[in-house]
Amino acid sequence: MSTEHPRALLLSGQGAQKVGMGTDLAEKSPAARALYEQADRILGWSLSEVSFRGPEDKLTETRVCQPALYVHGLALLAAWRELTGQAPRFEAAAGLSLGEYTAHAAAGTFTFATGLQLVAERGRLMQEACESTEGTMITLLGATPEQAREIAAACDVDVANLNCPGQIVLSGAKAAMAGVDAAAKERGVRRVIPLKVAGAYHSRLMASAARGLQPYLEKAEIHEPRVPVVANFSAESVTSPTQVRLALEAQVCGSVNWEDSIRRLLAVGITHFVECGPNAVIAGLVRRINPQAHCLSLETYDDLVKHADALN
Repeated sequence: MSTEHPRALLLSGQGAQKVGMGTDLAEKSPAARALYEQADRILGWSLSEVSFRGPEDKLTETRVCQPALYVHGLALLAAWRELTGQAPRFEAAAGLSLGEYTAHAAAGTFTFATGLQLVAERGRLMQEACESTEGTMITLLGATPEQAREIAAACDVDVANLNCPGQIVLSGAKAAMAGVDAAAKERGVRRVIPLKVAGAYHSRLMASAARGLQPYLEKAEIHEPRVPVVANFSAESVTSPTQVRLALEAQVCGSVNWEDSIRRLLAVGITHFVECGPNAVIAGLVRRINPQAHCLSLETYDDLVKHADALN
């Protein structure tokens, strides 16, 4: 991945987490370790302990998982900067759901601390919304966006994620989602997979979380990003603080238009992507969207060492 190729940074969303993430970063990179220590102080509880050692059910909690992924992504960037002796080069950024916050922190829209505080509130509010509603999510495999929208309308649920061709997620009340399987079969959808989730993310059931987050976004010190950051909801670049606030509020209940976000980056000339996060989830989606796109996945310190030449 040479420096002549326009490069976008991609940051992971909830669901990519795994116990142990960040352990070697904190062990081998003083810069990464400092971020974990700072995060523990800001949050008032040991995010590093849960990230490094679990237990898994604790790490999976929305209020824990979201800040854990945020810190892991930025710890990778801090270690990258330390290892190569220069700031990571990227011409644009995007993040999947929660990862949109990490993308903004990487782009200088807000500080590490400001973003962490926002993410902690977002996770708390979304977990409260999950606990106060009866919601779930279902993946449609082989469905077109048009079919997914028809099924969502017929069942009175919402389209949560348009991840890549043939992979779309619906979200809504459990009672309403019970009709999705039959509605999908009627329209010839290949497969319907219920997801193990705590609630109906990116749906109207998250309305209380969106309302609760709004005052925190208003108070946060937000700047114009140094590079274009593509918003999940609109799949368009946001440039002004006002646009950033509106985009981050809208994506709590709104659809994550990830396929369109990647296509937007490709359309403006991005040819190479670097994923920062566990399990190479985003790289798989990018390959489905455009098999010719180059996507390098970084998860551990050893990944940074292995790909150091490509990252300069």
